[in-house]
Amino acid sequence: MNELAITVIGRDRPGIVADVAEVLAGLGANLTDSTMTRLRGHFAMTLICTGPAAAEVEAALAPLAAEGQLLATVRAVTPDGDVPPVGEPYVMAVHGSDRMGIVAAMTRVLVDAGGNVTDLSTRLTGALYVVLAEVELPAGVADTLVDRLHRTAAELGVEVTLRPADPDLL
Repeated sequence: MNELAITVIGRDRPGIVADVAEVLAGLGANLTDSTMTRLRGHFAMTLICTGPAAAEVEAALAPLAAEGQLLATVRAVTPDGDVPPVGEPYVMAVHGSDRMGIVAAMTRVLVDAGGNVTDLSTRLTGALYVVLAEVELPAGVADTLVDRLHRTAAELGVEVTLRPADPDLL
């Protein structure tokens, strides 16, 4: 079995998830990890599955992209196996007036402390910008990291919170 990374993007319409899932199931591919969202009217899905060769999956997905409304890519990847977390799970939330550089600055603070962003979503609603990031932090750095996050947030004119993640909710 091959492990494949598949992306599907394009204008949103009802049925994209079902169409892609049916194609994959028809090929005997097992969907192992996936995420899907709408971004300002555009559909975006990334998934990992095990199944046939990349070329076979690409050919089977081609009809979905035939009208030029969707773009599907398939790439063979090397399985990582079970990778244990490298740190403790936390959630960082940022909100405030939209401005360029919020994600770059706040995630740089996390990375400089040895953190790894494992999931990130942003949303712009009017002038309010919201960032939610799941992160893994090395043991013992959260207390000092909070001060650095608050300083950076103040420079950007936004608010930030960092809290331990409830593992049952992730």
